[in-house]
Amino acid sequence: MENLEQTCASLRAQIAATEAQLAGLKRELEIAEQTAADVKAQDTARTSADDKRSDNGTRKWPLLDEEYKRYGRQMIVPQLGLQGQLNLRSARVLIVGAGGLGCPAALYLAGAGVGTLGLVDGDTVENSNLHRQVLHRSKNVGKFKVDSAIEYLRELNPHPTYVPYRAHLTPQEAPDIFKDYDLILDCTDNPATRYLISDTAVLLGKPLVSASALRTEGQLMVLNYPPRPVGDKHGGPCYRCVFPKPPPANSVVSCADGGILGPVVGTMGVLQALEAIKVITSPTVNSSASPPSLLIFSAYSTPPFRTIRLRARRANCAVCSAEASVTLETLKSGSTDYVFFCGVAGLEATLLPEERISPLELRKKHPKEVPHGDRLSKEPTIIDVREKVQFDICNLENSINIPISTILSSASSSTNADANAQPSLPSWLPPDVASADSTDPIYVVCRLGNDSQVAVRKLKELGLDRGGQRYVGDIQGGLRAWREQIDPDWPEY
Repeated sequence: MENLEQTCASLRAQIAATEAQLAGLKRELEIAEQTAADVKAQDTARTSADDKRSDNGTRKWPLLDEEYKRYGRQMIVPQLGLQGQLNLRSARVLIVGAGGLGCPAALYLAGAGVGTLGLVDGDTVENSNLHRQVLHRSKNVGKFKVDSAIEYLRELNPHPTYVPYRAHLTPQEAPDIFKDYDLILDCTDNPATRYLISDTAVLLGKPLVSASALRTEGQLMVLNYPPRPVGDKHGGPCYRCVFPKPPPANSVVSCADGGILGPVVGTMGVLQALEAIKVITSPTVNSSASPPSLLIFSAYSTPPFRTIRLRARRANCAVCSAEASVTLETLKSGSTDYVFFCGVAGLEATLLPEERISPLELRKKHPKEVPHGDRLSKEPTIIDVREKVQFDICNLENSINIPISTILSSASSSTNADANAQPSLPSWLPPDVASADSTDPIYVVCRLGNDSQVAVRKLKELGLDRGGQRYVGDIQGGLRAWREQIDPDWPEY
């Protein structure tokens, strides 16, 4: 029997390897076919252009017949016109991030006829992206996001030139990538990369359209516009001017942790495309007529939009002022460390090994419904510290929901009490958990095993461990580990 199982395992491994190899070959074939199609399309466009030249060898009309039909509805808008369309066709725009912001931004810029569109992203498409990252499709899960996006964009509009950068942006490579573009769109989701993009754009004299989105809210800014040289106070502010100091690393919430509504991030991405078109089609800008501003969007507020006027460049800005300390040399040399500048998010409290238990160990220690004499053994106390909206999606049977936000707010208020006084137990603790006579163990669980560690520390500060007489620990790896070790059908969200 054991040999048969090994044979089955070996065959499964061979099948998986063969399928992976086949997927790689299909991807290479797809890229080769797309390249051949692009070359053919370019040759056809050149032939069509040659056929429509006048007798003196020059084209009678600046756009192709198909372009007049394609862009006609926007060219008749007074703010755009023919010259605006020609500006779009000659423009080179770089989008950093092919996710929730970058997809709608790229979609509308490609549709508008931007001549060259570069996309930077080192991630691959995941199922969790598809509800908001509208350029990607289910069949492209596992493919590089830039390749998935360009595949869709080429179907939408074959005229632009699409340039993929299949890697995350680094300080050493950013200047060489940015220098070939006229305008930059920051469609990323972390502070370190935002500072890097802004610094590079300022040092190379590129306008920057920056946006962010989380849960039901978003922000939008047009930075370094007008793009004046470093030290010129008449130039637009940069990201460091608006946010001289990054937020505390532990306060930064990602979409994976905080959640995001697709239309919210879509709205911000579309607004980025709109601002980009305005910059491209109105190259001469009067800074006094267009003061820099921060647009704030809140989907559940009335009205949903409000604007805050931004100050001009800071006199002591590390990048765009006369006292600048960040230069292209410091970028390329790596001496400007953005990860260090923004800090590294770490656990507020790291538990000892004996304060942690894996899902498998928990199940062995507390088997489900095992007879104990004439009755079933008592279920262990499991406190789930996810917020209620996550607890309602899925939860362990008989677990108690006490959100981490509730625990932390209670713990912070108790610290203001007399240091010599015994900490009073908060009202949100169930009576059987707070009972002074109980020594039943308490296991704390969260989504990934981070908040649960913080919660264990706070619960011990409240004295629930009875000075070590009662076990209070966390389930290591959280509910993700529970899915991997105990229940493969557990919802992965």
